[in-house]
Amino acid sequence: MELKIESLQIAKEDYDFICRLVYEKSRIHLGADKQGLVTSRLAKRLRQLQLSSYHEYCQLLSSPAGQEELRFLIDRISTNHTHFFREIKHFEFLGDNILSTWRRNNPGETFRIWSAACSSGEEPYSLAIYLAEKLAPAAGGQWHIDASDISTRVLALARTGVYDSERLNDVSPDWLRRHFQKGMRQWEGQFRVKEELRQRIAFHHLNLLQPGYPFTKPFHVIFCRNVMIYFDRATQTELISHLSAALAPGGYLMVGHSESLSAIKHSLQLVQPAVYRKG
Repeated sequence: MELKIESLQIAKEDYDFICRLVYEKSRIHLGADKQGLVTSRLAKRLRQLQLSSYHEYCQLLSSPAGQEELRFLIDRISTNHTHFFREIKHFEFLGDNILSTWRRNNPGETFRIWSAACSSGEEPYSLAIYLAEKLAPAAGGQWHIDASDISTRVLALARTGVYDSERLNDVSPDWLRRHFQKGMRQWEGQFRVKEELRQRIAFHHLNLLQPGYPFTKPFHVIFCRNVMIYFDRATQTELISHLSAALAPGGYLMVGHSESLSAIKHSLQLVQPAVYRKG
């Protein structure tokens, strides 16, 4: 009889072993409440590797091939579904409170924004569309976006700029027509971000907790949304310290709407829920 991987139980010592490896490699904190998430995302992997238990998977992680498999594991547990213009209130704040005065107060300067956990690219491309609409070069608006993620797999997807139509439900028809190419024949049902926007984004493979970010200039806005939920309090404090240092004076940090800095030590000013400003 064929073994159903989904019905397997993971022993506490095996789950604790996986949690420890993941934390040491990525600082992602997996508590007991994440056990269901981990096992559900590993079930398909066990089947692919023809393993019959989570203990065998732990043995693989301990083997010479374990480092590559650990990178795969971290990728799977840290990647969430996303879509264009997710948490739209951040974009509204960007337009109403930041960009509205940017051109007037900073003539000739380039507006710099960082999508710090860009996943498969929906966030930085949403920002690119928004900036293209709000800071048109014809009106003197110059801008640049850096985007980063710890996963090389999702970065490869992001660089293509190709998305299924359901990911674009929150893109207006006018913006869809102006900023995307519609797929034909074998690409039916898919859209690609136009080259002039793709060229405005620099993608980087980056661990946010490793010091020495590869950027030479500070940012006016950093989007780092739905990242802190993976970390314990000490790691959250370290992350916010790194991000604060990368902000220009007066720059803004956007975190996820379910996230807050209230429980950690930091030097940023709360502007409104999920929006902070560097003094």
